[in-house]
Amino acid sequence: MSQLAGKTDMERGERGWEFDPITLDELTERAELMTRIDRKYVLLGDELPRFLEQAPSGTRVLTIDGADRFGYESTYFDTPELDSYRQAAWGRSRRWKVRTRDYLDTGSRFVEVKTRRGEHSSKQRVLASPGLDRGALDDPARRFVAEVLHSARIEGLEVDDLRPVLRSRYARQTLLAPTGNARITIDTELAWAELCGGARLRRPDLVVVETKTAGAPTVFDQALWRLGHRPQRISKYATGLAALEPSLPDNRWSRTLRHHFR
Repeated sequence: MSQLAGKTDMERGERGWEFDPITLDELTERAELMTRIDRKYVLLGDELPRFLEQAPSGTRVLTIDGADRFGYESTYFDTPELDSYRQAAWGRSRRWKVRTRDYLDTGSRFVEVKTRRGEHSSKQRVLASPGLDRGALDDPARRFVAEVLHSARIEGLEVDDLRPVLRSRYARQTLLAPTGNARITIDTELAWAELCGGARLRRPDLVVVETKTAGAPTVFDQALWRLGHRPQRISKYATGLAALEPSLPDNRWSRTLRHHFR
Protein backbone atom coordinates (compact mmCIF):
# COMPACT_ATOMS: atom_id res chain seq x y z
CA MET A 1 0.00 0.00 0.00
CA SER A 2 1.18 3.52 -0.66
CA GLN A 3 2.39 6.06 1.84
CA LEU A 4 0.00 8.31 3.72
CA ALA A 5 1.13 11.85 4.51
CA GLY A 6 4.75 10.76 4.59
CA LYS A 7 4.18 7.82 6.94
CA THR A 8 5.42 4.39 5.92
CA ASP A 9 3.27 1.26 6.03
CA MET A 10 5.13 0.05 9.13
CA GLU A 11 4.52 3.34 10.94
CA ARG A 12 0.87 3.25 9.92
CA GLY A 13 0.46 -0.26 11.23
CA GLU A 14 2.20 0.49 14.52
CA ARG A 15 -0.06 3.50 15.08
CA GLY A 16 -3.25 1.65 14.18
CA TRP A 17 -3.83 3.46 10.90
CA GLU A 18 -4.01 0.39 8.72
CA PHE A 19 -7.43 0.12 7.05
CA ASP A 20 -8.89 -2.82 5.21
CA PRO A 21 -9.12 -2.25 1.44
CA ILE A 22 -12.29 -1.74 -0.56
CA THR A 23 -12.59 -1.92 -4.33
CA LEU A 24 -13.87 0.93 -6.47
CA ASP A 25 -16.94 -1.08 -7.53
CA GLU A 26 -17.85 -1.85 -3.92
CA LEU A 27 -17.27 1.73 -2.83
CA THR A 28 -19.47 3.01 -5.64
CA GLU A 29 -22.19 0.50 -4.82
CA ARG A 30 -22.21 1.30 -1.12
CA ALA A 31 -21.58 5.06 -1.06
CA GLU A 32 -21.48 6.72 -4.46
CA LEU A 33 -23.22 9.81 -2.98
CA MET A 34 -23.45 11.80 -6.19
CA THR A 35 -26.06 13.97 -4.41
CA ARG A 36 -24.81 14.79 -0.94
CA ILE A 37 -23.81 17.27 1.75
CA ASP A 38 -20.09 18.06 1.81
CA ARG A 39 -18.22 19.35 4.84
CA LYS A 40 -14.65 20.51 4.34
CA TYR A 41 -11.80 20.93 6.78
CA VAL A 42 -8.27 22.32 6.39
CA LEU A 43 -5.55 20.67 8.46
CA LEU A 44 -1.81 21.03 8.65
CA GLY A 45 0.03 17.94 7.54
CA ASP A 46 1.26 17.12 11.03
CA GLU A 47 -2.34 17.18 12.32
CA LEU A 48 -3.46 14.39 10.00
CA PRO A 49 -2.00 11.43 11.94
CA ARG A 50 -3.93 12.36 15.08
CA PHE A 51 -7.16 12.48 13.08
CA LEU A 52 -6.50 9.10 11.49
CA GLU A 53 -5.95 7.60 14.92
CA GLN A 54 -9.59 8.54 15.64
CA ALA A 55 -10.97 6.58 12.67
CA PRO A 56 -13.44 3.96 13.91
CA SER A 57 -12.73 0.26 13.66
CA GLY A 58 -13.99 -1.08 10.35
CA THR A 59 -13.00 1.97 8.30
CA ARG A 60 -11.91 0.91 4.81
CA VAL A 61 -9.69 2.57 2.21
CA LEU A 62 -10.17 2.58 -1.56
CA THR A 63 -7.45 0.35 -3.00
CA ILE A 64 -6.70 -0.33 -6.65
CA ASP A 65 -3.88 -2.67 -7.73
CA GLY A 66 -2.37 -2.45 -4.27
CA ALA A 67 -2.28 1.35 -4.16
CA ASP A 68 -4.48 3.51 -1.93
CA ARG A 69 -3.33 6.99 -2.88
CA PHE A 70 -3.95 8.45 -6.33
CA GLY A 71 -3.06 11.53 -8.33
CA TYR A 72 -5.83 13.85 -9.56
CA GLU A 73 -5.76 16.84 -11.87
CA SER A 74 -8.76 19.07 -12.49
CA THR A 75 -9.11 21.80 -15.11
CA TYR A 76 -11.88 24.29 -14.30
CA PHE A 77 -13.86 26.16 -16.94
CA ASP A 78 -15.59 29.48 -16.50
CA THR A 79 -17.00 32.34 -18.57
CA PRO A 80 -14.91 35.44 -19.41
CA GLU A 81 -16.81 37.21 -16.60
CA LEU A 82 -16.05 34.33 -14.18
CA ASP A 83 -19.74 33.66 -13.56
CA SER A 84 -19.09 30.32 -11.85
CA TYR A 85 -16.61 31.91 -9.47
CA ARG A 86 -18.75 34.96 -8.75
CA GLN A 87 -21.92 32.96 -8.06
CA ALA A 88 -19.97 30.98 -5.48
CA ALA A 89 -18.44 34.17 -4.06
CA TRP A 90 -21.88 35.73 -3.70
CA GLY A 91 -23.36 32.58 -2.16
CA ARG A 92 -26.06 32.19 -4.78
CA SER A 93 -28.46 29.34 -3.98
CA ARG A 94 -28.05 27.86 -7.46
CA ARG A 95 -24.50 27.60 -8.68
CA TRP A 96 -22.40 25.42 -10.91
CA LYS A 97 -18.91 24.20 -11.67
CA VAL A 98 -17.58 22.64 -14.89
CA ARG A 99 -14.29 20.77 -15.09
CA THR A 100 -12.37 17.98 -16.70
CA ARG A 101 -10.87 15.57 -14.19
CA ASP A 102 -7.86 13.41 -14.89
CA TYR A 103 -7.12 10.29 -12.87
CA LEU A 104 -3.37 10.34 -13.31
CA ASP A 105 -2.73 6.74 -12.25
CA THR A 106 -5.18 5.22 -14.73
CA GLY A 107 -5.12 7.79 -17.52
CA SER A 108 -8.91 8.23 -17.39
CA ARG A 109 -10.43 11.64 -18.13
CA PHE A 110 -13.98 12.70 -17.33
CA VAL A 111 -16.06 15.79 -18.01
CA GLU A 112 -17.85 16.71 -14.79
CA VAL A 113 -20.56 19.18 -13.84
CA LYS A 114 -21.32 20.00 -10.22
CA THR A 115 -24.43 21.92 -9.32
CA ARG A 116 -25.46 23.14 -5.93
CA ARG A 117 -28.79 24.09 -4.43
CA GLY A 118 -28.76 25.07 -0.78
CA GLU A 119 -26.62 22.62 1.18
CA HIS A 120 -26.93 19.80 -1.34
CA SER A 121 -24.52 19.37 -4.20
CA SER A 122 -24.91 17.04 -7.15
CA LYS A 123 -22.24 15.77 -9.52
CA GLN A 124 -22.73 14.23 -12.95
CA ARG A 125 -19.99 13.13 -15.29
CA VAL A 126 -19.24 11.36 -18.55
CA LEU A 127 -16.09 9.80 -19.92
CA ALA A 128 -14.30 12.32 -22.11
CA SER A 129 -13.95 11.64 -25.82
CA PRO A 130 -10.71 9.80 -26.69
CA GLY A 131 -7.97 12.33 -27.29
CA LEU A 132 -9.86 15.27 -25.79
CA ASP A 133 -7.39 17.81 -24.46
CA ARG A 134 -7.66 18.47 -20.75
CA GLY A 135 -8.11 22.17 -21.46
CA ALA A 136 -10.88 21.79 -24.04
CA LEU A 137 -14.56 20.89 -24.32
CA ASP A 138 -15.59 19.25 -27.58
CA ASP A 139 -19.15 19.15 -28.94
CA PRO A 140 -20.23 16.04 -26.98
CA ALA A 141 -18.84 17.56 -23.79
CA ARG A 142 -20.62 20.87 -24.39
CA ARG A 143 -23.91 19.10 -25.05
CA PHE A 144 -23.52 17.17 -21.81
CA VAL A 145 -22.74 20.34 -19.85
CA ALA A 146 -25.72 22.15 -21.37
CA GLU A 147 -28.08 19.27 -20.54
CA VAL A 148 -26.96 19.04 -16.91
CA LEU A 149 -27.20 22.79 -16.35
CA HIS A 150 -30.63 22.92 -17.98
CA SER A 151 -31.91 20.05 -15.80
CA ALA A 152 -30.61 21.92 -12.74
CA ARG A 153 -32.55 25.03 -13.90
CA ILE A 154 -29.42 27.07 -14.36
CA GLU A 155 -30.23 29.40 -17.22
CA GLY A 156 -28.55 32.24 -19.06
CA LEU A 157 -25.21 30.51 -19.54
CA GLU A 158 -23.72 30.13 -23.00
CA VAL A 159 -21.73 26.92 -22.85
CA ASP A 160 -19.69 28.04 -25.86
CA ASP A 161 -18.31 30.87 -23.69
CA LEU A 162 -16.61 28.48 -21.27
CA ARG A 163 -12.83 28.58 -21.25
CA PRO A 164 -10.15 26.92 -19.07
CA VAL A 165 -9.26 29.14 -16.11
CA LEU A 166 -7.52 27.15 -13.39
CA ARG A 167 -5.85 23.77 -12.94
CA SER A 168 -5.47 22.02 -9.60
CA ARG A 169 -3.39 18.97 -8.81
CA TYR A 170 -3.31 16.83 -5.67
CA ALA A 171 -3.05 13.31 -4.26
CA ARG A 172 -6.16 11.72 -2.77
CA GLN A 173 -7.14 8.91 -0.45
CA THR A 174 -10.76 7.85 0.04
CA LEU A 175 -12.06 6.24 3.23
CA LEU A 176 -15.43 4.56 3.80
CA ALA A 177 -17.16 4.65 7.17
CA PRO A 178 -17.92 1.27 8.80
CA THR A 179 -21.66 1.91 8.39
CA GLY A 180 -21.16 2.42 4.64
CA ASN A 181 -23.29 5.58 4.59
CA ALA A 182 -20.46 8.10 4.49
CA ARG A 183 -17.03 8.52 3.00
CA ILE A 184 -14.24 11.03 3.20
CA THR A 185 -11.48 12.19 0.91
CA ILE A 186 -8.05 13.28 2.11
CA ASP A 187 -6.20 15.55 -0.32
CA THR A 188 -2.49 16.29 -0.01
CA GLU A 189 0.28 17.76 -2.19
CA LEU A 190 -2.02 20.64 -3.18
CA ALA A 191 -1.02 22.80 -6.14
CA TRP A 192 -2.76 25.31 -8.43
CA ALA A 193 -1.90 26.96 -11.74
CA GLU A 194 -3.75 29.90 -13.27
CA LEU A 195 -4.13 29.21 -16.99
CA CYS A 196 -4.45 32.81 -18.18
CA GLY A 197 -1.95 34.76 -16.08
CA GLY A 198 0.43 31.90 -15.32
CA ALA A 199 0.50 32.35 -11.53
CA ARG A 200 1.19 29.23 -9.48
CA LEU A 201 0.70 28.17 -5.89
CA ARG A 202 1.81 25.08 -3.96
CA ARG A 203 0.78 24.18 -0.42
CA PRO A 204 2.32 20.77 0.36
CA ASP A 205 1.93 21.48 4.08
CA LEU A 206 -1.88 21.60 3.93
CA VAL A 207 -4.43 18.78 3.92
CA VAL A 208 -8.05 19.17 2.81
CA VAL A 209 -10.41 16.64 4.37
CA GLU A 210 -13.91 16.44 2.92
CA THR A 211 -16.73 14.38 4.40
CA LYS A 212 -19.57 13.30 2.14
CA THR A 213 -22.93 12.13 3.42
CA ALA A 214 -26.58 12.17 2.46
CA GLY A 215 -27.47 14.09 5.60
CA ALA A 216 -26.27 13.99 9.20
CA PRO A 217 -22.64 14.58 10.19
CA THR A 218 -20.45 11.50 9.89
CA VAL A 219 -18.28 9.72 12.45
CA PHE A 220 -15.37 11.44 10.72
CA ASP A 221 -16.95 14.86 11.31
CA GLN A 222 -17.37 14.02 14.98
CA ALA A 223 -13.74 12.94 15.23
CA LEU A 224 -12.60 16.20 13.66
CA TRP A 225 -14.82 18.20 16.01
CA ARG A 226 -13.31 16.43 19.02
CA LEU A 227 -9.89 17.53 17.80
CA GLY A 228 -11.02 21.14 17.56
CA HIS A 229 -11.58 21.36 13.80
CA ARG A 230 -14.71 22.89 12.33
CA PRO A 231 -15.99 22.97 8.73
CA GLN A 232 -14.43 25.71 6.64
CA ARG A 233 -15.37 27.34 3.39
CA ILE A 234 -12.92 26.15 0.81
CA SER A 235 -13.23 25.28 -2.87
CA LYS A 236 -10.28 24.04 -4.87
CA TYR A 237 -11.49 26.21 -7.73
CA ALA A 238 -12.76 29.35 -6.03
CA THR A 239 -10.35 29.51 -3.10
CA GLY A 240 -7.41 28.62 -5.33
CA LEU A 241 -8.34 31.31 -7.86
CA ALA A 242 -8.88 33.89 -5.11
CA ALA A 243 -5.46 33.09 -3.65
CA LEU A 244 -3.87 33.66 -7.06
CA GLU A 245 -6.00 36.71 -7.96
CA PRO A 246 -6.32 38.94 -4.86
CA SER A 247 -8.42 41.47 -6.79
CA LEU A 248 -11.38 39.07 -6.95
CA PRO A 249 -14.20 39.28 -4.36
CA ASP A 250 -13.29 36.75 -1.68
CA ASN A 251 -15.36 37.51 1.43
CA ARG A 252 -16.81 34.01 1.40
CA TRP A 253 -13.36 32.48 1.80
CA SER A 254 -11.58 35.35 3.55
CA ARG A 255 -10.99 33.43 6.79
CA THR A 256 -9.59 30.41 4.99
CA LEU A 257 -7.43 32.60 2.77
CA ARG A 258 -6.14 34.63 5.70
CA HIS A 259 -5.27 31.59 7.81
CA HIS A 260 -3.91 29.24 5.18
CA PHE A 261 -3.01 31.04 1.94
CA ARG A 262 -1.89 34.60 2.70
